[in-house]
Amino acid sequence: MQLIFMGPPGAGKGTQAQLLAALWKIPHISTGDILRACVVAKTALGLQAKAYMDAGELVPDQLLMDIIQERMDQPDATAGWILDGFPRTVAQAAFFDTLLCDIGTGGKSGKDCDIRAVNLDVPDNVLVTRLLSRGRQDDNEETIRRRLQVYREQTEPLIEFYSDREQLVAVDGDRDMELVTAELQQALSGDS
Repeated sequence: MQLIFMGPPGAGKGTQAQLLAALWKIPHISTGDILRACVVAKTALGLQAKAYMDAGELVPDQLLMDIIQERMDQPDATAGWILDGFPRTVAQAAFFDTLLCDIGTGGKSGKDCDIRAVNLDVPDNVLVTRLLSRGRQDDNEETIRRRLQVYREQTEPLIEFYSDREQLVAVDGDRDMELVTAELQQALSGDS
């Protein structure tokens, strides 16, 4: 099972990815968690990423691509995975398709891949409330609204990208967590 979890910040991607990864015994690969760990550890990558994250901007493609390539090479990713936070742009999705082809788990056409892109759809007003309640240092209303704007401009086109490839699974994320989890399990059960 190869899943990409998409949706705006605060849609519940991380929560749902963790639940399903544990259920299906595959790794949950969160670029946000990896980046935050790099920031805390003050690695070179973390220091570069921190400036972008603090401004509510996306971390540049090349930094994320390097992280993803390194992570996909690890042995636990061979049986499947759930990606959370990558790809965030169509350019990253194209790179990822090439990477999967190179490591033998996908195909350049996208039609040969077993990837499913899951989009959790949640209204902006709900997202702002959710993100403010998390209490993270980088979650203030101005930064949140900027992150949502960046998402709409740069990441939302992925919905069409994966829809055109018949790889998109759309789920209403503005419901109780258990209902969202149940719908995801049902929608993806044919892939497990």
